[in-house]
Amino acid sequence: MLFGQSVFQSVLTRLREEQGEEEAEGTEPSFRIKGLGLGFVAPTDEGPSAIGGDTEAYFAFLPELPELSEMEPPSPDEEEPPAAPPIPSHLLRLTVEEIAEELAITAADTEATLAEKRRRFARANHPDGVAPEFRDNANIRMKTANLLIDTAIKGLFWR
Repeated sequence: MLFGQSVFQSVLTRLREEQGEEEAEGTEPSFRIKGLGLGFVAPTDEGPSAIGGDTEAYFAFLPELPELSEMEPPSPDEEEPPAAPPIPSHLLRLTVEEIAEELAITAADTEATLAEKRRRFARANHPDGVAPEFRDNANIRMKTANLLIDTAIKGLFWR
């Protein structure tokens, strides 16, 4: 009796059998809770729901839309692909020297100032913050900056 049913469903089935309300052969027992109809969302096979299956009131307030057969497909001349945004100039600076110059790491930097430089650099260059076309460049810049800052932090402990 428990195979393929939850404990709740098996208890309901047993109670129905005890009361003599066995369902017709070949049909599955219904385990729906009465009074919580979803007819306003989707039609049900059990007739009108407790809330109401009529959707005419909903559609009465929608704007009139043209039929699909009345709509004309856009001509190829009208469709122009959107222009790609220009790449920001800082994302073109990919060499270690250029990134080190932007970070301006000095011997006087502490771990706290290096962490602040990392956050400031990430705000402008993190791959999640740039357009998908430029993520490769942003990735390279972040990897290089992280390497430079991690090396500087490691150098603090070897002084």
